[in-house]
Amino acid sequence: MQSILQDIKENSYKQVYLLYGEEAYLRRQYRDKLKQVLVAADDTMNYHYYEGKDTNPNEVIDLAETMPFFAERRVIIIENSGFVKHGGEALAEYLTQPSPTTVFIFVEAEVDKRSKLFKAIRDKGRVVEFAAQDENTLKRWILGLLKKENKQITENALNYFLNKTGTDMENIRRELEKVICYTMEKEAITEQDIEDICTHRVQNHIFDMVSAIADKKQRLALQLYYDLLTLKEPPMRILFLIARQFNMLLQVKELKKKGYDNRVIADKTGLHSFVVGKYAAQASKFKTRDLKEALIACVEADESVKTVQMNDRMSVELLIIKYSV
Repeated sequence: MQSILQDIKENSYKQVYLLYGEEAYLRRQYRDKLKQVLVAADDTMNYHYYEGKDTNPNEVIDLAETMPFFAERRVIIIENSGFVKHGGEALAEYLTQPSPTTVFIFVEAEVDKRSKLFKAIRDKGRVVEFAAQDENTLKRWILGLLKKENKQITENALNYFLNKTGTDMENIRRELEKVICYTMEKEAITEQDIEDICTHRVQNHIFDMVSAIADKKQRLALQLYYDLLTLKEPPMRILFLIARQFNMLLQVKELKKKGYDNRVIADKTGLHSFVVGKYAAQASKFKTRDLKEALIACVEADESVKTVQMNDRMSVELLIIKYSV
């Protein structure tokens, strides 16, 4: 990211950029930063945008060979094409000797670093990965946004907010705007404000459902399940998320037994440290044997649906009932 900012600061640009990685918000942010400095906002003659796997490489190459119209350069953005995984051979060949007046910006969620196009971009231009941001980075970013709005938030409320939103930056920004608007007349944002206005993620429903199962609160567990069905969540996706939750609880429980602290557990499981405590507390309500059996039961429930022994909705419902009595 710093390399792109340095290019902008020095007004010295590569002929081709590849912006890729898990964090879509940052990919779009830096795509737009480059577009803003490389081509005028109202210049529709020299800016071209392609999206999707139907993009024709030969058409792009023909366009790249066309001289810009009363401008220094022509800018071509190609997004979510999949070319940096496969199918980009023609573009890779072209980029060995591209038109000096054309700048390419490739924007992709996933790439294959072995592909010809990835290697061509790396050799000719600049490759920047936008990985999922860690907890501390997200917190600094959120606090910076709140400072601009003259808002304050405690550490506990910030953790609660992240637990609600997850770590996707686009979702964080959207939910933060809602909280800021909701607390317009207040300086401090509280946990209650966050609870009142932030969208409850499906993953939080699953966590609450498994907590209800652990506490033997069958009615609550089933109600949470029915709520997810009302939200049009497919039963088999709910089953997958339940299985993933049980699997994560098993990992956390076993790591706790080995004496690891929350920070190490976060590193080993991929969980953020601000939620490890919650997972550890939930895991402590289950015996290791029960978690393993629950995972097997999830596999059996999935199999019963695939072999048409039971419908998907009933299969998940019976699983919840079995472990909440």
